[in-house]
Amino acid sequence: MSANAIQVIPSNAEGMSTPEPGLRRQVMSYSPAMMMVRHTMQKGWVGARHSHPHEQMVYIVSGGIRFEHPGGVFEAKPGDCFLVPGGVEHQASALADSEVLDIFTPMREDYAGA
Repeated sequence: MSANAIQVIPSNAEGMSTPEPGLRRQVMSYSPAMMMVRHTMQKGWVGARHSHPHEQMVYIVSGGIRFEHPGGVFEAKPGDCFLVPGGVEHQASALADSEVLDIFTPMREDYAGA
């Protein structure tokens, strides 16, 4: 594919990976500078507390999540968006069956191979 080619990546539930129980992931599109990832979470899912060097922009498509970070705890609902700076420890949990779009910069090499 040429450098100027644009490719549509369809939403594909069958192609999603399951990195842990209750969480499904589809890497949508990426370049070395950024990556978009679609996550679906089952109600009650609790992610591991973690940090990564990437900046992460989070957009809630549906459902709702609880988000914990060193500055506090908040709930995010559909249409909400927030930015997680690189290196900040955080943890998310699903208050309902949820779909979230995450944009990382730079791209996550650990997700690119999944």
